[in-house]
Amino acid sequence: MDSSAGNPILLSGADDALSESELNGAVPGALFELKELDVLYDDRVGALWSYMRPEGRPSFTSSMLSDFESWQDLISEGFGASKVPLRYLILGSRSQDVFCYGGDLHLFQKLIRANDRAGLVEYGHRCCAILERNMRSLDIPMLTIGLVQGSALGGGFEALLSFDHIIAERQATFGLPEIMFGLFPGMGAHVFLSRKLGSAMADRIIVSNKTYTAEEMFDLGIVHEIVEPGEGESAVRDFIKKSERRHSGLVGARTASKMASTISLQELNAITELWAETALKLTDTDLKVMNRLVSAQGRIADRQAVA
Repeated sequence: MDSSAGNPILLSGADDALSESELNGAVPGALFELKELDVLYDDRVGALWSYMRPEGRPSFTSSMLSDFESWQDLISEGFGASKVPLRYLILGSRSQDVFCYGGDLHLFQKLIRANDRAGLVEYGHRCCAILERNMRSLDIPMLTIGLVQGSALGGGFEALLSFDHIIAERQATFGLPEIMFGLFPGMGAHVFLSRKLGSAMADRIIVSNKTYTAEEMFDLGIVHEIVEPGEGESAVRDFIKKSERRHSGLVGARTASKMASTISLQELNAITELWAETALKLTDTDLKVMNRLVSAQGRIADRQAVA
């Protein structure tokens, strides 16, 4: 995206159906200048399309979190009642075959070896704040849509659970691998999965170290729609088209569901603090397993970058 003039240009052929119309001047230009998020506003339907574009391994690094924090602040500043219309917020990924690998395991190892509980807690609290704001749809009457075209692991899976509607291409996979190195997902999985599926099923998913298919997640009710490879963006546009006349009802229904199963930032943060304490108990063997996972995921990312 060329944002030198503050106005977005279509990113790629995948976005050909999106409008190149001139943006309302109230849209913050900084939205289109984020380093690790590609953003495009379609003013025909009030949709903000965003794609993660990580530098290096596709995970939630500190720099990626900073972009997400700015992204949310700028959306709250520029969109909503009496501002620029925003009815749909979509998040996908530009990483080939990967939505997100989750937390920054490189950083976790460094903080654990330094016995830096405060650093782990700070990282976790930042993640929880972003997810909690997304769960509330930034207090804007809009629908949030997660578009999954590859692997959503660990924190990547947790992040998706905060969206109203998840569309997955058939090859997409989901999992929480933390248990394999003696840890557990600490940024929302327990809370979101327990509310959605019940505590027994949530526990089964969290401790299984199983990789789930899109079909399995659909059967559980986590994924709302499955489409064939390469059809994800079209499916989002179709969902938007079908939702236009019932938008208010859908927003109201999602809001009511959240009211019926309230999730507080305090609850998310408390689990993150337990996660940090557990992380500091990991052994050298656990950290070696974590490092092997980092290396394996890094090799996949490198091969995709070359391709």
